[in-house]
Amino acid sequence: MQKQNKTLQAVILCAGKSTRTYPLTLTRPKTLLSIANSPIIRYFLDNLSGLVDEVIIVVNYMKEMIIKEVGDSYKGMKIVFVEQKQMLGTADAVIAAESYIKDKFLLMYGDDLYSQEDFKQILKHEYALLAKKVEDPRLFGIIQTKNNKALGIIEKPAANIDIGNLANVGVFMLDKSIFAYKNKIKKSSRDEFELTDMLSLMMKDKSFAIVEAQQWIPITYAWSLLEANEILLNKLTKSEIKGNVEKNAAIKGIVILGKNSIIKNGAYLEGTIIIGENCTIGPNCYIRGPTAIGNNCKVGNAVEIKASILFDNVHVGHLSYVGDSVIGEKVNFGAGSIIANLRHDNKTVQSFINGKKIDSGRRKLGAIIGDNVHLSIKTAIYPGRKIWPDIDTAPCEIIKIDKMKQWKGED
Repeated sequence: MQKQNKTLQAVILCAGKSTRTYPLTLTRPKTLLSIANSPIIRYFLDNLSGLVDEVIIVVNYMKEMIIKEVGDSYKGMKIVFVEQKQMLGTADAVIAAESYIKDKFLLMYGDDLYSQEDFKQILKHEYALLAKKVEDPRLFGIIQTKNNKALGIIEKPAANIDIGNLANVGVFMLDKSIFAYKNKIKKSSRDEFELTDMLSLMMKDKSFAIVEAQQWIPITYAWSLLEANEILLNKLTKSEIKGNVEKNAAIKGIVILGKNSIIKNGAYLEGTIIIGENCTIGPNCYIRGPTAIGNNCKVGNAVEIKASILFDNVHVGHLSYVGDSVIGEKVNFGAGSIIANLRHDNKTVQSFINGKKIDSGRRKLGAIIGDNVHLSIKTAIYPGRKIWPDIDTAPCEIIKIDKMKQWKGED
């Protein structure tokens, strides 16, 4: 193993729009989606802390929100924002940062979750990429290998092409020599300049080590947040109560309770649950983990919440059920609103993404609800359905298909 490089810079690609995580990313960039009550970008920065001195974040879509969230420094690291002027692909995003890169740098996609230990391991090599074995190679960019060295990357190979199942997960140890290949690539079938094409050319000239990832949590669809939330919450080992728990509330598991939050009498909390600041939970409600509830939320009487994510300022009125769902900011549930999370035939739940039916792979999946939605009393929502931001439902309305509307800036 080579001596560890003194890598001073990291580059995070956060410019993309991410239509596959609509409706949540109609109102925020993907890297600001909340998992276990923290935006994705903060997991990157926390894991980079102590490893690099400077982080370059490439932005475009809703860039102001990312700049406001992160600021110009983070835990001693200097933060530099670079705008990708045109959305011409991942290679173009890296090229946008070229003039800011000094020499060696750690490059990563800005939407999946990785571990600090994996960052440490890849930093031990001059050139390397992070990889993970996958069940279905057709869904990923697969690395061509020989003697544990990378020879190239083939995006989503056809079923009749057998090159293994080691997927590129989006973290690379590089230096400025990558830019020697920027004028040697052509647009892909997606009409974009692909980073993997640049890397494949570079691999013909440089020896790239393969580091197998210990943790890779891909955030491909909105429901991917639920799996990520469960993985991160399962790492918690003890409760932390900064708010108030009334004497007749029951806690059966690990609970993180933020400042000025209260769990009222009759509330029953089971499993691993994180609750933000200034929340009111109960009385007489049932919350099952793994669940994350953001700041300034209210969970009313006779409400059940199970394995869900609630962003900030969500109000779930009395007699409501929220299961296996992701709820955007400032959503209000009228009394008796119910989200179904299980099909009668017990098959996995499907959902339409960009006009195509996608199998979530989940037996239980509730709703994905955008910001500022108001559900009137007794709204019922079928499994896997999505509601676009700023939509109001009618009393007793049944949401059988995605409830969408034209959104500003949406193609």
